Amino acid sequence: MTITTKIPHHQFEPDHLDDLARQLFKPSGVDGVYGRTGEYESVIEALAALITRHRPAEAEIFRFAPVMSRASLEKQGYLQSFPNLVGAVCCLEGSEREIATSANKNDNGGSWTEDLVPSDLVLAPAACYPIYPIAAERGVVPDQGYVFDVAADCFRHEPSRHVDRFQTFRMREYVRIGTPEQIQAFRDSWVPRAEGIADLIGLPYTVDVANDPFFGRVGTMMASQQRADALKFELLVPVRSKESPTACMSFNYHKEHFGEVWSLHNARGEVLHTGCVAFGMDRLAVALFVIHGARVAEWPATVREALKL
Repeated sequence: MTITTKIPHHQFEPDHLDDLARQLFKPSGVDGVYGRTGEYESVIEALAALITRHRPAEAEIFRFAPVMSRASLEKQGYLQSFPNLVGAVCCLEGSEREIATSANKNDNGGSWTEDLVPSDLVLAPAACYPIYPIAAERGVVPDQGYVFDVAADCFRHEPSRHVDRFQTFRMREYVRIGTPEQIQAFRDSWVPRAEGIADLIGLPYTVDVANDPFFGRVGTMMASQQRADALKFELLVPVRSKESPTACMSFNYHKEHFGEVWSLHNARGEVLHTGCVAFGMDRLAVALFVIHGARVAEWPATVREALKL
């Protein structure tokens, strides 16, 4: 795959995003979680509509809650690969009196959180995770495989004060389940298509090989192998700097991992592979404001036309 670069020379000041962040977001008291203005949300909606216009004709549409089954996440191996990013949903349980006692600890200088009990839910770390068990429930996968359009509000425990890295964020994905050849063709076709989307909305970018942030010493080896096998590419936009660009889209080939976990197979009994193209909706929106300015009305006409703003 050819690595593409379309980033003009652009010099950023160290605090170049501070004023923009104040115009677009309101602090919540927690790093990486913000209240969002109407103008910002209008761009999110416009981006979603633009991506929908590029949706594969055969795609089935699913929209998921920001939470998912804890057992499902555990089964898919997320705890082994990214335990530092997991967010679990915990609740107070017991009788009315026991719950009241726990809640009242806060008024008495204690901590009610010490009585929390894990529920059967976790916060969804990616939009695609709930789709694989849905596909598995159908049984044998048809020869043409599946294509899904999925989206969810996601969470990863990585508090950051950088405006291009939220803890809770919107993710949109096109997911492919099929033979290795089908997955490779799907991913390779989406790289130029995504570049075309970036060109339409005036984003400078580089497309380069990448790896997921696997955890620990074993994770370092997994990341190296992922890069060596070119299983992940990212479309990077110079949001904070040209030297450290922000991944706004990714193109992923999971090989047989999810196929083995969920017994996804065709009529010949072959374990199927999966892949996806993922759009970081908030990162794309932030990138648009950084590149084109804080006021949508002053963006280039070609960009506003592409987004129908």
